[in-house]
Order: sequence, then structure tokens, then C-alpha cells
Amino acid sequence: MIALGIVLLVVGFVTGISILWTIGIILAVVGAAFWLLGSMGHAVAGRRHYW
Repeated sequence: MIALGIVLLVVGFVTGISILWTIGIILAVVGAAFWLLGSMGHAVAGRRHYW
């Protein structure tokens, strides 16, 4: 999810499409939050580990 967010950020920046930029930021932040929770040992989205 983090990688998809970064790809959307780059594509949105290069093409100038602001909705891709916004979605990319949201996906990157949510992915980072899931990664942080998963690394702390909390179950994320029904999974014991989230990579």
C-alpha cells in the first residue's frame, strides 16, 4: 500500500492530476500506519502481521 501510494504521488505530480496526488498521500499514510501497527504486534485487518 505504501508503494502504491508513492507511485500515485509520482504519477500525479508528473501529470498534474491532483486527485492522484491526494489518493497517493492517503494510501501512503494509511500504509505507514498499518505497517507501524503491525510491527508493534497488533492485528491489522484480521492479520497477525502486516508487511
